[in-house]
Amino acid sequence: MRIFVALDIDGAIRERLIRFVEAVRNFAPDARWMKPESLHVTLKFIGEQPDRSVDRIRQTLSTVDASSTGIHFRNYGFFPAPKSARVFWVGMEAGPQLAALALSIDEKLFALEIPRETRAFSPHLTLARSGSGAPHRSKSDRSNRVFQHLQEKLSALPQPDFGSITPNDFFLYQSQLSPKGSTYTKLARFALT
Repeated sequence: MRIFVALDIDGAIRERLIRFVEAVRNFAPDARWMKPESLHVTLKFIGEQPDRSVDRIRQTLSTVDASSTGIHFRNYGFFPAPKSARVFWVGMEAGPQLAALALSIDEKLFALEIPRETRAFSPHLTLARSGSGAPHRSKSDRSNRVFQHLQEKLSALPQPDFGSITPNDFFLYQSQLSPKGSTYTKLARFALT
Protein backbone atom coordinates (compact mmCIF):
# COMPACT_ATOMS: atom_id res chain seq x y z
CA MET A 1 0.00 0.00 0.00
CA ARG A 2 1.38 3.44 -0.97
CA ILE A 3 0.86 5.90 1.89
CA PHE A 4 1.73 9.39 3.08
CA VAL A 5 0.89 11.85 5.87
CA ALA A 6 -0.69 15.21 5.03
CA LEU A 7 -2.90 18.11 6.04
CA ASP A 8 -6.19 18.64 4.26
CA ILE A 9 -7.21 22.11 3.11
CA ASP A 10 -10.63 23.64 3.70
CA GLY A 11 -13.30 24.25 1.09
CA ALA A 12 -12.85 28.04 0.76
CA ILE A 13 -9.12 27.74 0.00
CA ARG A 14 -9.81 24.84 -2.38
CA GLU A 15 -12.40 26.93 -4.27
CA ARG A 16 -9.98 29.86 -4.70
CA LEU A 17 -7.30 27.47 -5.95
CA ILE A 18 -9.74 25.86 -8.39
CA ARG A 19 -10.66 29.27 -9.85
CA PHE A 20 -6.96 30.17 -10.16
CA VAL A 21 -6.13 26.87 -11.91
CA GLU A 22 -9.09 27.26 -14.29
CA ALA A 23 -7.76 30.71 -15.25
CA VAL A 24 -4.17 29.55 -15.95
CA ARG A 25 -4.23 25.87 -16.95
CA ASN A 26 -4.51 26.62 -20.69
CA PHE A 27 -1.08 28.29 -20.49
CA ALA A 28 0.45 24.88 -19.69
CA PRO A 29 -1.79 22.38 -21.51
CA ASP A 30 0.84 19.61 -21.44
CA ALA A 31 1.19 19.70 -17.64
CA ARG A 32 -0.57 17.15 -15.44
CA TRP A 33 -2.84 19.27 -13.24
CA MET A 34 -3.88 18.02 -9.82
CA LYS A 35 -7.53 17.13 -9.34
CA PRO A 36 -9.17 19.64 -6.93
CA GLU A 37 -10.11 16.87 -4.49
CA SER A 38 -6.46 15.75 -4.41
CA LEU A 39 -5.00 19.00 -3.09
CA HIS A 40 -3.23 18.51 0.25
CA VAL A 41 -0.10 19.56 2.14
CA THR A 42 2.32 16.64 2.39
CA LEU A 43 4.04 16.30 5.76
CA LYS A 44 5.76 12.96 5.10
CA PHE A 45 5.79 10.67 2.09
CA ILE A 46 6.14 7.10 3.35
CA GLY A 47 5.78 5.13 0.13
CA GLU A 48 4.97 1.46 -0.37
CA GLN A 49 4.32 -0.46 2.84
CA PRO A 50 2.90 -3.96 3.42
CA ASP A 51 -0.69 -3.88 4.65
CA ARG A 52 0.39 -5.36 7.99
CA SER A 53 2.65 -2.33 8.63
CA VAL A 54 -0.12 0.23 8.17
CA ASP A 55 -1.67 -0.50 11.60
CA ARG A 56 1.70 0.04 13.30
CA ILE A 57 2.15 3.30 11.39
CA ARG A 58 -1.36 4.39 12.37
CA GLN A 59 -0.68 3.61 16.04
CA THR A 60 2.64 5.45 15.94
CA LEU A 61 1.08 8.54 14.35
CA SER A 62 -1.53 8.60 17.13
CA THR A 63 1.31 9.35 19.58
CA VAL A 64 2.37 12.55 17.76
CA ASP A 65 1.77 15.49 20.11
CA ALA A 66 1.84 18.71 18.09
CA SER A 67 0.22 22.12 18.06
CA SER A 68 -1.81 23.62 15.27
CA THR A 69 -0.75 26.82 13.53
CA GLY A 70 -2.18 29.23 11.03
CA ILE A 71 -1.16 28.58 7.43
CA HIS A 72 -1.38 31.28 4.78
CA PHE A 73 -1.48 30.23 1.10
CA ARG A 74 -0.02 32.78 -1.30
CA ASN A 75 2.30 33.25 -4.23
CA TYR A 76 3.59 30.48 -6.48
CA GLY A 77 6.81 29.02 -7.79
CA PHE A 78 8.43 26.22 -9.73
CA PHE A 79 10.62 23.31 -8.59
CA PRO A 80 13.50 22.74 -9.00
CA ALA A 81 14.06 26.04 -10.88
CA PRO A 82 12.04 28.10 -13.40
CA LYS A 83 14.05 26.97 -16.47
CA SER A 84 13.96 23.29 -15.52
CA ALA A 85 10.55 23.35 -13.84
CA ARG A 86 8.86 20.02 -13.18
CA VAL A 87 6.42 21.21 -10.49
CA PHE A 88 4.18 24.30 -10.28
CA TRP A 89 3.29 25.07 -6.65
CA VAL A 90 1.54 27.50 -4.33
CA GLY A 91 3.56 28.77 -1.39
CA MET A 92 2.69 28.58 2.28
CA GLU A 93 3.61 30.72 5.25
CA ALA A 94 3.24 29.19 8.70
CA GLY A 95 4.60 29.39 12.20
CA PRO A 96 7.34 27.06 13.40
CA GLN A 97 4.70 24.58 14.59
CA LEU A 98 4.20 23.29 11.04
CA ALA A 99 7.87 22.35 10.61
CA ALA A 100 7.84 20.91 14.15
CA LEU A 101 4.85 18.72 13.21
CA ALA A 102 6.64 17.41 10.10
CA LEU A 103 9.79 16.74 12.15
CA SER A 104 7.85 14.95 14.89
CA ILE A 105 6.14 12.71 12.32
CA ASP A 106 9.51 11.99 10.69
CA GLU A 107 11.12 11.09 14.03
CA LYS A 108 8.24 8.84 15.16
CA LEU A 109 8.23 6.94 11.85
CA PHE A 110 12.00 6.55 11.91
CA ALA A 111 11.48 4.38 15.01
CA LEU A 112 9.58 2.03 12.63
CA GLU A 113 12.61 1.99 10.30
CA ILE A 114 11.01 4.36 7.80
CA PRO A 115 13.89 6.49 6.47
CA ARG A 116 14.22 10.08 7.67
CA GLU A 117 13.77 12.96 5.28
CA THR A 118 17.05 14.07 3.73
CA ARG A 119 15.87 17.58 2.84
CA ALA A 120 14.53 20.39 4.99
CA PHE A 121 10.74 20.62 5.17
CA SER A 122 9.52 22.99 2.44
CA PRO A 123 5.74 23.39 2.73
CA HIS A 124 3.93 23.89 -0.56
CA LEU A 125 0.82 22.83 -2.42
CA THR A 126 1.49 21.15 -5.78
CA LEU A 127 -0.84 22.34 -8.54
CA ALA A 128 0.76 20.71 -11.60
CA ARG A 129 3.64 18.52 -12.74
CA SER A 130 5.44 18.49 -16.07
CA GLY A 131 6.15 14.77 -15.90
CA SER A 132 7.46 12.16 -13.56
CA GLY A 133 10.32 12.61 -11.19
CA ALA A 134 11.06 14.37 -7.96
CA PRO A 135 10.95 18.17 -7.75
CA HIS A 136 14.54 18.53 -6.51
CA ARG A 137 17.52 19.34 -8.72
CA SER A 138 19.41 16.58 -10.46
CA LYS A 139 22.39 16.36 -12.82
CA SER A 140 20.04 15.53 -15.69
CA ASP A 141 18.11 18.82 -15.42
CA ARG A 142 17.74 20.64 -18.69
CA SER A 143 15.45 23.29 -20.06
CA ASN A 144 11.82 22.28 -19.69
CA ARG A 145 9.29 24.26 -21.75
CA VAL A 146 6.07 22.78 -20.32
CA PHE A 147 5.62 25.74 -17.97
CA GLN A 148 7.31 28.45 -20.11
CA HIS A 149 4.11 30.07 -21.43
CA LEU A 150 2.51 29.88 -17.97
CA GLN A 151 5.54 31.62 -16.45
CA GLU A 152 5.33 34.40 -19.05
CA LYS A 153 1.63 34.99 -18.39
CA LEU A 154 1.99 34.87 -14.60
CA SER A 155 4.83 37.41 -14.64
CA ALA A 156 2.31 40.05 -15.78
CA LEU A 157 -0.13 39.32 -12.95
CA PRO A 158 -0.02 40.21 -9.24
CA GLN A 159 1.00 37.42 -6.86
CA PRO A 160 -2.15 35.55 -5.78
CA ASP A 161 -3.38 35.29 -2.19
CA PHE A 162 -5.63 32.31 -1.42
CA GLY A 163 -6.31 32.89 2.29
CA SER A 164 -5.53 31.17 5.57
CA ILE A 165 -6.50 28.07 7.54
CA THR A 166 -5.76 26.71 10.99
CA PRO A 167 -5.91 22.92 10.70
CA ASN A 168 -7.17 20.89 13.65
CA ASP A 169 -5.90 17.54 12.39
CA PHE A 170 -3.65 15.67 9.99
CA PHE A 171 -4.26 12.44 8.10
CA LEU A 172 -2.72 9.19 6.96
CA TYR A 173 -3.59 8.80 3.27
CA GLN A 174 -3.45 5.97 0.79
CA SER A 175 -2.36 6.87 -2.74
CA GLN A 176 -3.64 4.69 -5.57
CA LEU A 177 -1.94 5.27 -8.91
CA SER A 178 -3.75 4.94 -12.22
CA PRO A 179 -3.32 6.22 -15.79
CA LYS A 180 -5.86 8.97 -14.96
CA GLY A 181 -3.82 10.19 -11.99
CA SER A 182 -3.58 9.40 -8.31
CA THR A 183 -6.57 8.90 -6.05
CA TYR A 184 -6.13 9.68 -2.36
CA THR A 185 -8.13 8.06 0.44
CA LYS A 186 -7.98 9.09 4.10
CA LEU A 187 -7.14 6.06 6.26
CA ALA A 188 -6.89 7.76 9.68
CA ARG A 189 -7.29 11.17 11.34
CA PHE A 190 -5.04 12.56 14.10
CA ALA A 191 -5.90 15.60 16.20
CA LEU A 192 -3.63 18.60 16.71
CA THR A 193 -3.72 20.49 20.03
